[in-house]
Amino acid sequence: MELVTKRRAPESTGLPGPTRGGPASVFLSMTWLAASGLMVGCSGGGMPASSGNSTPAVTKVTLVLTSDATDQFTQYDAVLQSITLTNSSGKSVALLSQSLGTEFVHINSLVEPAITGTVPQDTYTSATVNIGAAQFTCLTINAEGGVQDSTFAYGYVPASNVSVSLPAPIVVAGASTGLTLRMLVQQSVNLSSCAAGATYSITPSFALSAFDIAAAPSGSASNTVLSLEGAVTSVNSSSSNFEIQRAAFMSQPATTLAVSIDGDTAIQGISSLTSLAVGMFVDLDGAIQVDGSVHATRVSVADPTAVDVRRGPIVSVDQSNSVVTIEPIEGQGKDGIASTEPYELSDTSFRISSQLSNVPTLPFAASFNAANMVPGQNVYTSSPAFVTCCGALFFAPATTVTLMPQTIDGLVFGSSVSGKFTIYSVQLSANDPFVSLATQTGLPTRLTQPDQMQVYVDAGTRLLNSNPVVVGGTLRFYGLVFNDQGVLRMDCAQINDGVF
Repeated sequence: MELVTKRRAPESTGLPGPTRGGPASVFLSMTWLAASGLMVGCSGGGMPASSGNSTPAVTKVTLVLTSDATDQFTQYDAVLQSITLTNSSGKSVALLSQSLGTEFVHINSLVEPAITGTVPQDTYTSATVNIGAAQFTCLTINAEGGVQDSTFAYGYVPASNVSVSLPAPIVVAGASTGLTLRMLVQQSVNLSSCAAGATYSITPSFALSAFDIAAAPSGSASNTVLSLEGAVTSVNSSSSNFEIQRAAFMSQPATTLAVSIDGDTAIQGISSLTSLAVGMFVDLDGAIQVDGSVHATRVSVADPTAVDVRRGPIVSVDQSNSVVTIEPIEGQGKDGIASTEPYELSDTSFRISSQLSNVPTLPFAASFNAANMVPGQNVYTSSPAFVTCCGALFFAPATTVTLMPQTIDGLVFGSSVSGKFTIYSVQLSANDPFVSLATQTGLPTRLTQPDQMQVYVDAGTRLLNSNPVVVGGTLRFYGLVFNDQGVLRMDCAQINDGVF
């Protein structure tokens, strides 16, 4: 198996700077053969809520990020340089006033908190988002049967390429307000093909809406976080809270997030909060609070001794050499992140995320291991540091590889019932990684129908779709994807409207 891995230092984007007359752009391609401390507040043009010299009334505002996407792209990174709200008389305030690097595909149908601050109370009728560097990645198979990982990038995005819609005027009032910035990923890219020499443009498209963060019910789509990753920076066991540093993107400073727990929080991988230590990496679920923190319902530590962690899709499996290659979408630790990273599996513990508690009740033998892992599955790896010798980079051994939930977009073409589960037969698009990566050479495990998935839904599945699930409907399904003897089966945790 031939591997080409480009490791990038955390402080460098590798992107060109702006050029006169248009966006700087770059195409990056690699091929192998298979075998929240940001500032928000008023700008100079902000409109006070009252006349005279009185201090304007302000509201605490928490911005959360989400996206709507198909499975065409594995990553969409962008630097949000500023976000401005404008009222009907043309007065504006700054919601975000310093750069925030983020990635939008991993929050397809999910939400994550971004920033919290104060904004003058008013009704805002338009918004502007300024983008610095931006890039997106897709995977395809080249003529030799190897996987081509292609990244298309702008050094900066012209303001004319960015659009923001408001489904309704944004009313900022009371003690707290939540705002959701949703990236419409498919409208944010124009691409002729996922290959060298393809024509493309980056056209970030957003929708911005408000929600009542204080009154959001348990399990609300607007404030429920799932599979949020971070590195522990402080622990206060006496007050049942800790702080994490989030993964950094596009060489921008990493943000921090306060997390609280209570007696109902599920603690996994360690005995209790007292066992949580600075430097550990956590994966958690919970609810965003009015102060921008997260109250955790689940906190999991896959490997208390990990030096590096990565999360992303499997792109290649080489069983003969006990190596798996993933594309890290999120990562933290000692080492810089590469565009693709191979891991040695000879002494690896394989696990299944404990986010879904119903796995033992599925009407098939749900398992995940070195023998049945396939390209397209979303995994979380932990490892000691990468080492180099004699000018070469050696694979890091994966201490753990955990199967993680993921979002797929597909067309329902059939349904059946097995016990307490409704099973939907879903057609995947040709661009889905399960489909596009299944034809690479040298795969030890083949899917019988890589363009189809059986989705298992029970009473615990969150139904966030606006219309019933029916044959002919396009929806997004979020859950754990298993390879069951060549058949893709998902234990579904959440359903959202699909993306066309």
